[in-house]
Amino acid sequence: MRSLYVRIFLITVAVIIVSSLLGFFFSNIYYHAKLKDFNDEKLVGIAMDMKKFAEEQPEPSTVQRYLHNAAALGYEIYVTDGQGDDQFYGREFREKQLDKQAVRLVLGGDVYHGVAEFPSQPFITGFFDNQLSNTVGVPLQVSEVRYAMFMRPDVILQFGELRIFFALIGALTVGISVLIFLFSTRYLVNPIERLSEATKRIAQGNYNLKLNTARRDEIGQLAQHFMTMSRELERVDQARQQFVSNVSHEIQSPLTSIQGFAQLVADRELPEQERAHYASIIEKESRHLSLLSKQLLLLSSLEQGHEDMTQTQATFALRSQFRQAVQVLQWQLEEKELSLRMSVPESIKITGNEVLLMQVWMNLLGNAVQHLPKGRSIEVRAEQLDKACVVYIQDTGDGIAAEHLPFLFDRFYRADHARERSSGGTGLGLAIVQKIIRLHHGTIEVSSSAEGTLFTVTLPQM
Repeated sequence: MRSLYVRIFLITVAVIIVSSLLGFFFSNIYYHAKLKDFNDEKLVGIAMDMKKFAEEQPEPSTVQRYLHNAAALGYEIYVTDGQGDDQFYGREFREKQLDKQAVRLVLGGDVYHGVAEFPSQPFITGFFDNQLSNTVGVPLQVSEVRYAMFMRPDVILQFGELRIFFALIGALTVGISVLIFLFSTRYLVNPIERLSEATKRIAQGNYNLKLNTARRDEIGQLAQHFMTMSRELERVDQARQQFVSNVSHEIQSPLTSIQGFAQLVADRELPEQERAHYASIIEKESRHLSLLSKQLLLLSSLEQGHEDMTQTQATFALRSQFRQAVQVLQWQLEEKELSLRMSVPESIKITGNEVLLMQVWMNLLGNAVQHLPKGRSIEVRAEQLDKACVVYIQDTGDGIAAEHLPFLFDRFYRADHARERSSGGTGLGLAIVQKIIRLHHGTIEVSSSAEGTLFTVTLPQM
């Protein structure tokens, strides 16, 4: 597996190569489109000056010396009469092929624009191509003899040292840039390596991480998110362990009772009255275990976010649901002499899973009935807002201590007498209620005082 450093190095080299090729390509396009004609015109002007000076010399030998001197100053020159008398001055051309038509053109008195007419190619710059055809030509009259003079700049002679100098600058710039870039990537790679190591530690169950969150860039933000994720995972893991512990305790207690009383019932000498009493305890604990298993399965399904839990939606009257819940709890209300006032308008309609929402109202009303002292009261109110339905379930009990309210919806949490196991509850009712309401995109809030407890349920109108 290639390391991040190797990948960065290869990407850097690839970027330099590609950018260099593209830079040369577009620069060459600019030369052919803009500079080539300008260069041709400039060379024609120089050639005309050379022609004028040479034609003013009375002796051909003087013209020869002048052309040699001109070549030494940085030009490649070719002079021909078209009849085989050819002379080269300066460095040799790489290719000496020249169209005879060009020679006849210049001997006829016209100017040859070989630089301007040099073929355009993507990765060949005519300025550096040392060909005889890549020249400008002008007529030259020396001692009554007509010649054709072709010339172009000797790039190596004129710019040889500069080419080496700029090539060295380019090479050093690229090399030093790559080295600096590779060293500077440690500033990026090292935090990523630490985050990778932190990921391994989290996978091993070690959530005690210390990362550098002082950076104000994306790496710093990522480190902060990692720390937040680590704390959240630690909290979830602790909640999972606590949940397993609670489930084990909730199951172990009735199982122990069932086992102990079952042994007593098995005693043949046990009086029938005691046998019946112990059997009733076994039945009670069995019902408790059955209820616990059902609620655990329901809570598990809700937490897995099964879509079919809320896909079976219908629109129904809220008042009819509460009437049904009150009918189920009627005997408990009468037994404890509790009064229930209901103010739910018939016009309020809600949309959702009717079975799950019925369980919400049954849990909230059942808790109130179960924990209220005799002679107290329960009030159910509902109102329709712009885009939501708000339900209030308030009792006149002794209230719940403020320190217990933040944990009231936690699984297996018990707050004094309000959630004690002796009442027959499993400690999962309010956790299930909260999950159902959240699946319906609603909220549930609780407030309590010495005068009683108020549950407020808000359900959006679908």
